[in-house]
Amino acid sequence: MTLPLFLADGPLAGVGESLTLSGDEGRHAATVQRIAVGEEVLLADGAGAGVRGRVTGTTKSTLELEVLEELTEPTGRPRLELVQALAKAGRAEQSLETSVEIGVDAVVPWQADRSISRWAGPKAEKGRVKWQQVVRAATKQSRRLWEAPVEPMVDTAGLVERVRVGVGASELTLVLHEVATDGLLPTLGGLLEGRETPSLVRVVIGPEGGISPQELEALTDAGGVPVVLGPHVLRTSSAGPVALALLCGALRWD
Repeated sequence: MTLPLFLADGPLAGVGESLTLSGDEGRHAATVQRIAVGEEVLLADGAGAGVRGRVTGTTKSTLELEVLEELTEPTGRPRLELVQALAKAGRAEQSLETSVEIGVDAVVPWQADRSISRWAGPKAEKGRVKWQQVVRAATKQSRRLWEAPVEPMVDTAGLVERVRVGVGASELTLVLHEVATDGLLPTLGGLLEGRETPSLVRVVIGPEGGISPQELEALTDAGGVPVVLGPHVLRTSSAGPVALALLCGALRWD
């Protein structure tokens, strides 16, 4: 059975040293999961480093550990960024959860023209924090040592500028749209033929009503490449994970 993973609230320690897991993670491990003395767990710093440790003591809110092994997880290449439009009924959160399990490296919330959900004023930061909590839970479930950041929300103008700047930084932006005529994998193969792999591949996913014609035109003019996943229209909750899985299979997974 895979060891449970917790995200450390402080610096990690070396082999043979002691380490305390406290805070919310410590309380969850000790009180909810009832991790006992003698059991082993994984701790990660969310930035690619981790340890395997044996529990030597517990309280109601902490675990005391002896570090048995130091762990590292390399950065995925190319980096994968999910631009997820705000969506209702938890569909965006479903997309995030599965995308993290697949290996996404960064998430950008997008207030698209057709987004029914709106993050106005203070709701923007509350929404970002909620998405980060979803990412953190999925990070632990999938035993990743990297916790993908959820960046501040962008509107369409901000996203267009992000795409434009990315072209000069060897980034590739794929805009998923049902009216596109070229498939994701054939397009990717054609774009990469005889060229270096991009530093980052960005996947743009629209809301329930789709990406508007005006947004598609602006993103394409900025350097985005419209692609389609297949013959059927996918929900906003599934399009991102499917695209990321295809990209990982083509670019990152052996």
